[in-house]
Amino acid sequence: MPSQDELSRQVFGILGIPIDVMGLLTLLGKLEAAVKYRKPFLISTPNVNFLITSQGEKQFRECLLLSDLCPVDGMPIVWIARLLGIPIKDRVSGADLFDALKLADRFDRRLDVFLFGGADELAALVGKNLNAQSGGLKCVGTLNPGFGTVDEMSNEQIIGAINASGADILAVFLNAKKAQAWLLQNHDSLRIPVRAQFGATINYEAGTINRAPPFLRSAGLEWLWRIKEEPYLWRRYWTDGKSLLRLLLTGALPLAVDSLWTRFRSAWTGRGLQIELREEAHAVIVRLSGLAIAVHIDEAIQAFRQALGKEKPIDVDVSRIRLLDPRFFGLLLMVRKQLRRRGQALRFIGVSPAIIRAFRLNRFEFLLSDEVLVWKTQSNSAAPRLKPSKPSGYH
Repeated sequence: MPSQDELSRQVFGILGIPIDVMGLLTLLGKLEAAVKYRKPFLISTPNVNFLITSQGEKQFRECLLLSDLCPVDGMPIVWIARLLGIPIKDRVSGADLFDALKLADRFDRRLDVFLFGGADELAALVGKNLNAQSGGLKCVGTLNPGFGTVDEMSNEQIIGAINASGADILAVFLNAKKAQAWLLQNHDSLRIPVRAQFGATINYEAGTINRAPPFLRSAGLEWLWRIKEEPYLWRRYWTDGKSLLRLLLTGALPLAVDSLWTRFRSAWTGRGLQIELREEAHAVIVRLSGLAIAVHIDEAIQAFRQALGKEKPIDVDVSRIRLLDPRFFGLLLMVRKQLRRRGQALRFIGVSPAIIRAFRLNRFEFLLSDEVLVWKTQSNSAAPRLKPSKPSGYH
């Protein structure tokens, strides 16, 4: 795969996590390119459980932030996105992707898949079924690591067996938290290009549970069907549902109101976005003034590309920003990701109480606290700085 520019992703920051706006066909095209060039390509498919877990689990959230694509799986997230004016048309779940790969005729050959996880011998059964068909996937290996810890599942023998398969796709069937932690921990050791957690897909493929009918999935009622099929899940859905309602009331709804009011005022005053770059010895300063919103994203992408080309850390001066929308948070996440690959940090200066509120409502306050928080007054007087945390080894 040619050198990837993360800034070209059409990604939005929604309540603390990245969401890529794309359909299934676009996702298949990205996957095809990753297989062709044999480059690490991590796909995460956030649903409500992912969203809720990411609020309190730093490592889980980091795996989403460092994924190469995050198409949305979960109608409630689609609805929240639409409330915030984000052009998401539909969900793309792990099960949808697996079904599409099984039926795919766009590739010049069957793709080799390694099945990792699954209770009992489900992976072996699904692999046997795939190889008995003439579809788009051929199983070249299965492994059930049992119920050990992430460290126990990451030993040389297990990783070696997976790599020796030479597969194109690694399909992981562990629970979401363990799967994402395992994928993050072993990212640099795995040699299979495409990796993804497919959740309950293995149960659908093995026939141990039935998937919800399409009309229930599109109506956002798949959780009711899942409870019918697996009654023990009611506790998780109850807990996630309460947390989602709280996020909606304290985050999404205030953001929607703020956005409408600020855009109305800006249309009246005619203000846009101004971007200034200044290179200093320690960093490149990017000053944003006005409305950091989607309509100005192209010019912002060009400015941040230029800043990244200086091979220095980036300080974003947010003292004159009047509004930050989800598209701009998505861009900032991509800038952060590219900087972390270089062992550098994305930092913010001129952080006012209003900006802190905007980051908090969007659930991106960790960008201020986890990386570095630089306090400067309007007169650029001396202020204390916190050292950035050590970047992850993910690349």
